[in-house]
Parts: sequence; C-alpha cells; structure tokens
Amino acid sequence: MVSLQAASTFVPQHPRVDALHPRTLGSGSLHPRTLIADDDADILTALRLLLKSDGYEPETASSPAAVLEAIERAEFDVVLIDLNYARDTTSGREGIDLISRIQALDPSLPIVVMTAWATVDLAVEAMRRGVRDFVQKPWENPRLLQTLRKQVRHARARRTALHRLADHRKTDAQLQRELIEARELQENLLTSSQCANAWSNTDLQVAIKWQPATTVGGDYVAAFNIDDEHAALCVADVVGKSLPAALLMANFQASLKSFASQQLSPAEVSTRLNDVLYANIPLHKFVTAFYGVVNIPERKLTFTNAGHNPPLLVRRDGECVRLEAGGTVLGAFPNGRFEQGEVELRPDDRLVLFTDGLTEAVNASGEQFGEDRLIQTLSEHRHETAENLKENLFNVAAEFCGNTFCDDAALMVVAID
Repeated sequence: MVSLQAASTFVPQHPRVDALHPRTLGSGSLHPRTLIADDDADILTALRLLLKSDGYEPETASSPAAVLEAIERAEFDVVLIDLNYARDTTSGREGIDLISRIQALDPSLPIVVMTAWATVDLAVEAMRRGVRDFVQKPWENPRLLQTLRKQVRHARARRTALHRLADHRKTDAQLQRELIEARELQENLLTSSQCANAWSNTDLQVAIKWQPATTVGGDYVAAFNIDDEHAALCVADVVGKSLPAALLMANFQASLKSFASQQLSPAEVSTRLNDVLYANIPLHKFVTAFYGVVNIPERKLTFTNAGHNPPLLVRRDGECVRLEAGGTVLGAFPNGRFEQGEVELRPDDRLVLFTDGLTEAVNASGEQFGEDRLIQTLSEHRHETAENLKENLFNVAAEFCGNTFCDDAALMVVAID
C-alpha cells in the first residue's frame, strides 16, 4: 500500500479530462463518474482528490458490498479497485471475486485494478474476469490518469453503441409488430366471411387461400355481393412483394369496391382502374387483374382479364376453359381499353382463380410447378367441394416447392352445384 504522504503530494500532470476531450466522452455528463474501491481510507482520499482535480466525479467505497450497492444504484464510467482488497491477504481472491460480481451487474463497465503484487497468473485471471487495465501500486499520477481517460472514452463509446443498438431493436420490434398487425388486417380483408359467404344463399360455393411471401403481400383475391342478383369475383397481383406491394394493393382494392358498387361492366371497371393506377403509381409498377361479375339467376359470368393468369374453368367432363379475354396490365399505360368475355356456369363446374406465385413455385431442382400440373390436379379433384378442392390444389403446390413460395400466392375456387 502506498503511504498517505506519497499519495497526497501529487501534482496533476495532464489537463482536465473535460477540457482535453469535451465532446468525446459520450452523451452523458462531461465529468466522468468514477467509483474508487479500496479498504484504505488514506488511499481513497488521495485518489478522490487526484481525480476530482482532473475533472472526474469520484465516489468511494471501502467494502465489496458498498461497491456492488453503488453500481446497482448509479451508472459509472469506470471503476478503480484494489485487487488485493483485504489487507490481510495477498492472494487477490477477494478482488477477483468482486470483478466477477461487477461484471454480472454491468458488463459494459470498465474495471481498472490496482495491485501491489501484480503477478502474471493474477493478471491473467483478472483479464479472464473482464479487467480492462492495470495500475501498479505505488501509482504514477500521469499513468493512472491516462489509463482512466482511455477507459472512460471506450466505455462511453460502447454504451453509445449499445444504446443505439437498443433503439434499433426497439424500432425493429415495433416495425415487426406493425407488420404483423398489417398482415392480420390484410388476411381478414382477403379471407373474411364476407368473401367466403358471398354466395351463401345460392348454389355457388367459394373458398379462398392467400399466402404472402413475406409478412404482407401484393396479391388480392375476393368475392363480394354487388346486389341481390350479381356478385363480383376478382384476383389481382401487384408487381413486387412486401409492404410497397401491399400498400398499392390497398389502393387497388378501394378503387375496385367503389367502381363495382356503381354496377359498371367488367370492361368499364378495368378501364377506370387503369386510369386511377396510371395516375397514382410509380413508374415500372403495375397490376395484373381478373375481374368478373356473376349473374346469379342466369348462371352467367362476364369478365375481363387485365394481363393476369387466365382462370381455369373445368367442366363436369374434364374439359378445361381458360378465361383470357381482356387487355393489358393495369397502371402501366394510359387510355387502356379492355374486351369482355362471357361464359356459362353449369352444374358441377369448378372455376379456379390464382396468382403466378402458385404456378411459378419451384422445387429444389429449379423446376416450376406450372399450369399443367395445376390443371391435372384440378381435373383429378374436380368433383370435390370448393373448400376441399382449394386445400388439395394449394397443398400439392406447397409440397412441390417444399412449402417455400418465392412469391405471394393466392387461390380462389368457385364450385357450381
């Protein structure tokens, strides 16, 4: 242990910490908070005076319990402790144990140890426990102040980085919660009972499956009533995935519902959708869509296909009709014009609307599921209910690609009884 005389007759050798580095010590106080731990009152007094003169805010502790209590109570920039804490031992064991307990409380707090018996083994053990530096007793003021200054800078830099990381994690967690809520909202809109029961009072059944590639997606599939005798069905796909595609699809959905409620023909609806999208969406973005209106009493489907995968209508005898009449994609070109098609819906027909995420699903060899496999599966299960057929079609595609869809996938099955 150093004597009181040796420790108390110092002359500061360096400028004050806050004067030398006024903006490099982090976002906290410009006066670093330092905890000094020693069981010798004279040494505590000498160190407190030395550090206070150099711009620190020192706090002292004379027992391991006091050290731990202080660290639990307040945040420090550095702690300076006597490795041989108990006067009656030179093993350093009490100081080593204290280091571990400090690390458990605050892993980012740098520890500088002072010891008069610095051996290699003891130093290695202390480093394993997390010690950042050593100061040997009797200390040299310049060396001690330089060591503390360096550790304060490093500690504040670490804590700034940790705080930023915590902020990023908080932001990421909030964004993830918002995306999950957005997915739930989107899923409710696409697969709600309104869609599934659009024709509940008729001999027409509808079943829907929707699975985005990420949390939210740009596929849209819906069936809804227009009036007592007419019901609409639509499947659409925004180029792209995730949140931007979902936002664009929300705009598409709102516009579609507005135009459909005006009882416009499918061709007129598609023309107006094209005008709205062309005026509002960014370049290189567009929507493919199939929109049809079912005249329920007459069992007739009038439709237009705006660049979308043609829906498949499978008859009772297995004949497959592709619904292709229409025009180009929506939102890419001005003044779009669209043709209409019309088809009769017969008993035991099955109509399947889908997005390309289903047919373009790939297996481990890079081979696409393709429309042929979809038609084959549809033909084999064409006598099943809408719900069972929907599950079979989707499950076959999912099994083909190992349940890993590279793009958003949506599917609607309409069964005519």
